[in-house]
Order: sequence, then C-alpha cells, then structure tokens
Amino acid sequence: MLKSRFMTITLIILAGLAILYLLGNKSVHHEILINAAPDKVWGVLIDTDNYEEWNPVMKLLEGEVKEGQKVLYQFTQDAENVSEIPSKVKRIIPNQLLNQGGGLPFVLTFDHKYILEPSESGTKLTIHEDYGGVWVNFWNPKPVQAAYQRLNEAIKNRVESL
Repeated sequence: MLKSRFMTITLIILAGLAILYLLGNKSVHHEILINAAPDKVWGVLIDTDNYEEWNPVMKLLEGEVKEGQKVLYQFTQDAENVSEIPSKVKRIIPNQLLNQGGGLPFVLTFDHKYILEPSESGTKLTIHEDYGGVWVNFWNPKPVQAAYQRLNEAIKNRVESL
C-alpha cells in the first residue's frame, strides 16, 4: 500500500514537472536601427576587449568569442543584479549573426542571438533570447528585456561615435 502511494505521488510530481517544462517558454526581443554598415556594427560587437569602455550590460570574463568556445560573461541586469553567465558560442556568421547559449538543462536554458540586417539607413540590430525549462514559469524576463534595450542603445552610441 505504501509503495503504491509513493509511486502515485512520484508519478504526479513527474507529470507536473513535465507540464511545467513544456509550458516553460519565454523570450525577450529588442531591435534598434544603427546609422552604420553591418561590418562596423559587427566590429564593435565582437571587440570584447573594449566592452568596458562602453558596454553597461556585458563584460567578457573568460574565453574567446569563437564558434564552439565556452565563454563566461558578467551580466549586469541592473544595479542590484549582477551575475556570471557561462555560455557556449554556438554559431557565428560574420556581419550577420552571433548565437550563444547555455543554462541548466530542464531547469532554465537560453538561446541568445545578435542578428544584424542591412537597412536603408545602415543596420538593424536585434537582440533576441529564447528561454526554456521548468524555472521559466516562475521567472519575469522584463528586467532582462530592459537590460538588452540598454545594451542595444550602448552599441548604437558606440558605433555611431566612431
């Protein structure tokens, strides 16, 4: 009797976690127009050595931004929330795409993309990040959205000032 009750409770918990996992999908998205060609925007984006001069959100602590490499960023969401985020560089298409991802499988994962597209006035830069996992259901991505807006504005200011 006790064994079957334990099995029932275990199955209910596992089913609940599976549902939370399947429902755990959110994203953040911010676009900005930059008055410069994609190659100039790209040059600033991948020049992580100079992030401290202009980037209020991301600081590369370890690694190199090269496809397949692991990197560690300091992410400043706001004045009270600074964290270290390990990531892997998944894909690079120069002047078009920088794709990184990481997280804890099943709990909280992220797929982060910088997308550069030519526009009439220069470049449309999009920061898009998809999240998955059980914890996503209990997490508010709005502060991250605001941080990425600040990041895009900082990239624009840096590129247009060069």
